[in-house]
Amino acid sequence: MINRILIRIKVLQTLYSYYHSGLDSVQDAEEALLSSLQKSYNLYFYLLQLILSVTQIHRHILEFHKHKLEPTEEEKHPNMRLANNRFVTLLESNEELNRYCEENSINCVEDRVFVRSLLDKILASDLYKSYLEDSNDNYETDRHFWHSAFKKLICADETTDDFLLEKCIDWNVDVPIIESFVLKTINQYKFSLGSHHPLLEMYNNDDTKEFAVRLLRLTLINGDKYKEIIFKNVKNWKDDRLADLDVEILQLALSEILNFPTIPISVTMDEYIEYAKYFSTPKSAKFINGILGAIVKEFKSENKLFKN
Repeated sequence: MINRILIRIKVLQTLYSYYHSGLDSVQDAEEALLSSLQKSYNLYFYLLQLILSVTQIHRHILEFHKHKLEPTEEEKHPNMRLANNRFVTLLESNEELNRYCEENSINCVEDRVFVRSLLDKILASDLYKSYLEDSNDNYETDRHFWHSAFKKLICADETTDDFLLEKCIDWNVDVPIIESFVLKTINQYKFSLGSHHPLLEMYNNDDTKEFAVRLLRLTLINGDKYKEIIFKNVKNWKDDRLADLDVEILQLALSEILNFPTIPISVTMDEYIEYAKYFSTPKSAKFINGILGAIVKEFKSENKLFKN
């Protein structure tokens, strides 16, 4: 599940912490990186559980109204379509989801106010109204409803991002990436697999985790050498005017270009230029593009680089 885009961002954050927040060793940095990636995976399970929690609160409210002293006819006989949503019922029984959440103490119950606000938003939406009116009362309709509700009513709401960031500062750049994986899971969730339906694994293979650790380690070990290369290619800039983050983005990009032969240079450059746009100064992307281009050209002319 965790891809190279997320890994690069997490490595960049860890590199910044190493230089500015007192991580004492390469080993400490590696442990911090792996911990951060684990928290990203926790977010995946939290968001899946969030769907269950919204439904569970809805059920409790309907049951409470049904047993009031003088319930209305609507309260006595509520529409149970959302409460009995087949996709949610199947997800509730997922053995992997339940086991992981229990082992890692992931529980949305403590966030009842936030969960209730999501429920109210869903119940007030045109999407929910259309769902109740849909004559196709089956699993696929139920699954499709939650795919749409998660995408349009939960992911698209800024209050969701604000809440998740407040809950865990390490999720600051994870949310849109992990939300996309939750949507992928909902989209692929098959009724026939029941409680044994597999969820996305943290790493697609051992190479993914190895990429994360090697990229960080090689950048830290060769950091001074990469700085020399960077400053050698800086023209019309004084070293003390360079944003620290720009230098660290360049170090990472150089490390990837020089140590990972199967990753095309253009892919590496495009990725880190985008990170500069997002994380650094308005001029950083143009600066990083120019410096990386000059370094790559020089290395190729000296036969130190043999990939495109």
